[in-house]
Amino acid sequence: MALAGWLCLGLLAVFTADALHARIPPVSNSGSAEAFVPNPELARLFSLGFAPVVADFYWLQAVQAVGGDTRMTPELARHLGKLIDLVTTLDPWVDHPYRFAAIWMTQNEENVRTANRLLERGIEHHPDEWRNHFYLGFNHFFYLLENERAAEILERASGLPGAPRYLPRLAARLKSESADIEVAAVFLTELVMNSDDEAAREGYRAALDEIEVEQSARILDRARAQFLEQRGRDILAVDELAAGPDSVLRMLPPAQPSSLPPSLQRGSEWTLDPESGRIVSTYYGKRYQLHIQRADRQRAQRWAEERRTRENTGQAQRGDADQGNGAPQHER
Repeated sequence: MALAGWLCLGLLAVFTADALHARIPPVSNSGSAEAFVPNPELARLFSLGFAPVVADFYWLQAVQAVGGDTRMTPELARHLGKLIDLVTTLDPWVDHPYRFAAIWMTQNEENVRTANRLLERGIEHHPDEWRNHFYLGFNHFFYLLENERAAEILERASGLPGAPRYLPRLAARLKSESADIEVAAVFLTELVMNSDDEAAREGYRAALDEIEVEQSARILDRARAQFLEQRGRDILAVDELAAGPDSVLRMLPPAQPSSLPPSLQRGSEWTLDPESGRIVSTYYGKRYQLHIQRADRQRAQRWAEERRTRENTGQAQRGDADQGNGAPQHER
């Protein structure tokens, strides 16, 4: 086809997308400050064979929604979920949008569950794409504390083309009681390598840096216990662990991430937190807590409790409605 013909087709596609967007009837969105997103089924009905073109139009909106200095909130993540739902309903054979949703939709349980449903749709249309399984397993492990479910997903993914050889071992760890920062480090390393979004990769790298320092802190915790057993007293300063000819450590591990360039190093040190007494790095000033540990476990448990409350409220309302409907029949 001549160049002029390709240009005409391109212009036709652009004008068609704009015309179709104008023809899609609005759906009630009262009380929301979010930009309008049409109903996916209606959008497909009115796309007139140009569904992929319309999908591209809304995919660009999704990318722009998280661009720049935009702060992700549960409301913005919900809006993003609507956009990705629309994009993948119009063109379910797309690939990256499914993982894009998983990267950004993590602000609350509703967001994560929506991202998981989109990933499941991606798996349905791309059953051999192991990365969609991997992101889905990560969400179940890291945000929802559903280790058994994460293990099942990774076991299925382990036999897919291109899947890392360690996935069966990772699934086995998830089934054990020792699924902690070591498992998180494996997940995050893989996400850094495979994420298509540079901002997301930076977030994963930052989490890996915290895990690295936490692993060093745990080495010091074990050395501290050994010191107490040998000396009959606790340390007064972290330096005691590597002091003297009979020290329990030859040297202290670095108190800051190894990825930190020299220009950004702060001369961080290990110290005893005055409130908790725990060994902490002055680089972070606190210990790393994974989602399966106390602080973040409480968040996931709060999500679960809120979900049970919603379910119980719904059941009670249905019961009241049934009683109300049944009262006249009883009187008759």
